Amino acid sequence: MSFPQQVRIVEVGPRDGLQNEPGPIIPTETKVELINRLANAGVSHIEAASFVSPKWVPQMGDAAAVMAGIDRRSGVTYSALTPNLKGLEGAIAANTPEVAVFAAASEAFSQKNINCSIAESLERFVPVMEQAQAAGIRVRGYVSTVLGCPYAGDIAPAQVAAVSRALMDMGCYEVSLGDTIGKGTPLKAKQMLEAVAKEVPMDRIAAHFHDTYGQALANLYAVLEEGVSVIDSSTAGLGGCPYAKGASGNVATEDVLYLLEGLGIKTGINLQAVVDTGHWITRELGRHNGSKVAQALGECNQ
Repeated sequence: MSFPQQVRIVEVGPRDGLQNEPGPIIPTETKVELINRLANAGVSHIEAASFVSPKWVPQMGDAAAVMAGIDRRSGVTYSALTPNLKGLEGAIAANTPEVAVFAAASEAFSQKNINCSIAESLERFVPVMEQAQAAGIRVRGYVSTVLGCPYAGDIAPAQVAAVSRALMDMGCYEVSLGDTIGKGTPLKAKQMLEAVAKEVPMDRIAAHFHDTYGQALANLYAVLEEGVSVIDSSTAGLGGCPYAKGASGNVATEDVLYLLEGLGIKTGINLQAVVDTGHWITRELGRHNGSKVAQALGECNQ
């Protein structure tokens, strides 16, 4: 197989990266500046917010204010996670052009995470999909635990394919395959992708690989070889808790960009600008920069 000539990066740092950040609530202004800096660096797809209950995800309680505060650049998609109809209504009110829904490939994870079966979780999305389509909003689907579950262990590729197909049939324009616990390896990633690609066209598949076991870049290389051309990543590797057993941290956007540049694959993103952004946001949060590339390159602009 040959590599794609171009890859679209979906930057999930402002949502997936910040939603579990411990400590005080991150100021809305900081989130807005992070999103603006990423857009200025050439990132064309940014997951900016999550319309969820502030009781359960307090860091995302200002989703509407974030969507109102960002400088909306032409050609940039600003999306939000909407797990239910109430979330979608909030996203519509905030003029959000794209939303995302999520399901698990593991029954055990679905029960532990959202207290229902996979089938029940998909059923809940039917009115969300209908209302989104009526409002002219595109919907992206996430499938979690595609390469392993903290409760059930290995997940059959056929199960991942079935959930992916269900999301596609419901109307999702793209399905993002998430290695939630970061335990996958390149061969397992290829085998999983092979099963999914029988049900979903390759150009509608994205890879969302976490780096808990240090395998994310190797796994991304493996699926790039098979034709995947959309990658989810998080600036500075934001996301997850480094102190919790089995915690999953997102693969760093900087490290993905460096890999892609080395392969001659275009992204339209300025690597150094993202590096600078990663150093800035980690200073703001008072945390370690999880990107190896950012640590190696250092910061050019304050």
